[in-house]
Amino acid sequence: MRALDDLRLEVRALALAARHPLTPWYAKLLVAGVVAYALSPIDLIPDFIPVLGLLDDLVLVPLGVWLATRLIPRDVLAECRARAREATQHGRSASRAAAAVIIGIWLLAAALCALWAWRWAFAP
Repeated sequence: MRALDDLRLEVRALALAARHPLTPWYAKLLVAGVVAYALSPIDLIPDFIPVLGLLDDLVLVPLGVWLATRLIPRDVLAECRARAREATQHGRSASRAAAAVIIGIWLLAAALCALWAWRWAFAP
């Protein structure tokens, strides 16, 4: 379980790094995708599909975390890791705020898909 705790800490540090002013925009974009995917209850491959359902989480999240850590400046990442470690030790969590953001993103995506389907179905 130590590796899972380390991965959670790294995802939390990446979430902090995404809000840091010295993080490049392309790293922020990647971090937003990785954190949203890691925290989202919706997967590319549903978990009930044997082997493949869990394999995407075991491959995509660590791969995204690895790539994101390579794009963020080392000093920024070290600062954010320390802040994440401190927040974890004190029991502070942004899980409600993260959940609200993720739900908002999924609702926006669903609304855009519905609008596209409506225009496609009823276009003259």
